[in-house]
Amino acid sequence: MAERDRLRDYRGKRDFDRTGEPEGSGAPSGDEPRFVVQIHDASTMHFDFRLQVDDVLKSWSIPKGPSADPKDKRLAVPTEDHPLEYEEFEGVIPAASTAAAR
Repeated sequence: MAERDRLRDYRGKRDFDRTGEPEGSGAPSGDEPRFVVQIHDASTMHFDFRLQVDDVLKSWSIPKGPSADPKDKRLAVPTEDHPLEYEEFEGVIPAASTAAAR
């Protein structure tokens, strides 16, 4: 039940019949924590960084993207937790959904 509570904001912002995004079925977390960096072309092109914490992916939007220079600082804007299945998600999110879904 805790997993459902942690994804309440994520699920509330999406129409899964339209977006094709994973709803979050409670996939096993595996032995090692995971992370993913995804490119998201929404109203502007940006990157999303997702880091596994327990049974969800904590998520941040990185508007300027990563840098090869470790001295560069990048703004990371927290977004809603995402399900672990989002690690493998690729797809087009309809334009009407992009403001809500990251």
